[in-house]
Amino acid sequence: MMMSISKAADYLGVSKWKLRQLDTEGKLKPFRSDGNTRYYSQEQLDDFLGILRQKPERIVIGYCRVSSKKQSDDMDKQVESVKSYLVSQGKPFKIIQDIGSGINYSNQGLQQLIKLITDGKVEKVVCLYKDRLLRFGIELLEYVASLYGTTIEVIDSTPKTEQKELVEDLVQIITVFSCELQGKRSHKARKVLGELVQDLKGAVETNPDTSTTAEGELSTMPTG
Repeated sequence: MMMSISKAADYLGVSKWKLRQLDTEGKLKPFRSDGNTRYYSQEQLDDFLGILRQKPERIVIGYCRVSSKKQSDDMDKQVESVKSYLVSQGKPFKIIQDIGSGINYSNQGLQQLIKLITDGKVEKVVCLYKDRLLRFGIELLEYVASLYGTTIEVIDSTPKTEQKELVEDLVQIITVFSCELQGKRSHKARKVLGELVQDLKGAVETNPDTSTTAEGELSTMPTG
């Protein structure tokens, strides 16, 4: 049994425009008459419906991260902002909260997010700022996500000054090395690290353009 595009649209419960779009995308190719009129077989449409029913529903993930538990106020603000944005989108969503450095790829929330993406369950990842997702390597994550049909959206993409970026990047790098140096109980290394931390704290205090993220991370590091 062959159906015209109008009857096929009614059968699937979609618009004729949607069927034309599926044709263009190669997802549902119709049979064409000599006059180039689209026709669909019932068997073809039933197969397509079966594929749709088997396809798991994909959700939107709102990802929020801070570097330490001391930044609970910042976390609350992030969650509130991301939730408000996602509610306005009108799609089902889930919020993942993470505590850890932006260059720590072992963060529990980040690994949970990547697992959901590679399972094909995520339509889009939304974060308030780009560096809340990852400080370094976000381009790689974006590429991996694209392989699974997942997009990454940043709500606030206001460019930062070069000085602000530099201070925040240095804070992240020193945070990681500080953990390693403390583990070696090296008094000399901790002293050098403390001096660097003090210099960065001075940069944060004298430059209001530097984010509270940097301040929170500095507060967790040793000072000598």
